[in-house]
Amino acid sequence: MTKGEIKALISLLDDSDFEVVSHVEKQIAYLGEGIIPFLEEEWEETLNSSLQKKIEDLIHNLQFDALQKRLLEWKDAGAENLLEGMFLVNSYLYPDVDFAGIAKTMDQLYFDAWTQMKDEMHPYDQVKSLNNVLFREKRFSANTKNFHSPANSMLHLVLESKRGNPLTLCVIYMTLAQRLNMPVYGVNLPNLFILTYKMNGLQFYINVYNKGLILSKADIDNYILQLNLNPVDIFYEPCSNLDIIKRALRNLAFSFEKMDDPEKATEVTKLLEIISDEEQPNQRETL
Repeated sequence: MTKGEIKALISLLDDSDFEVVSHVEKQIAYLGEGIIPFLEEEWEETLNSSLQKKIEDLIHNLQFDALQKRLLEWKDAGAENLLEGMFLVNSYLYPDVDFAGIAKTMDQLYFDAWTQMKDEMHPYDQVKSLNNVLFREKRFSANTKNFHSPANSMLHLVLESKRGNPLTLCVIYMTLAQRLNMPVYGVNLPNLFILTYKMNGLQFYINVYNKGLILSKADIDNYILQLNLNPVDIFYEPCSNLDIIKRALRNLAFSFEKMDDPEKATEVTKLLEIISDEEQPNQRETL
């Protein structure tokens, strides 16, 4: 369709005939997110508040449909890039945020951490060095005041505010650690996401939410015991990038439930179902 035809189509959203409007909305959905700039232009030009609301809903639906496709494509491609997966989660609330901006911030953090690393460092010293950069120099920390805020799941906001939940802070830490050739991976502990350093028979754990505190297997045993749970491998061993993004979406859905926003919670749960082999509606692995 030409630009003129698209603008003519969008102008019919204000038609008094319900069937005409319904047909136009279906056409807009068919055209996909490429039509969004034209919708935004119409929104700016009209003074009709009900039409503006209709356009806002159409834009959101187009963006949500596109996000579902991208998330599934990310999964089907092997879910290799964790940062990209977190960016897609970020895109639910902030579709206009650019991945390049996130990548640039991470590049700078990597450079700052790299300059502190030395050859033949002991694994504990590697962790302490990265801890020093992130938690002392850059002042990243736990967001304990607004623990359940959706902002804690938004990667670009966490990078800006330097406050986040356990999972988002772990993603930043793990991404940097792996770029520094440290064998650091996520661990799906109940109620608290942590990291593990695992290589050549050496394994210990890192509580990023507590400024990179190093933990032993015995510490994890005690934590599981306090929760009255049976120790299973998933509580000790590395999880996949896909598992991390699933947990990020659970966190976000739970945040919206806490904020009494069931519509957003339902949409995020739909994103979770798209990348899940089976639904687990009662599973709560948040934070």
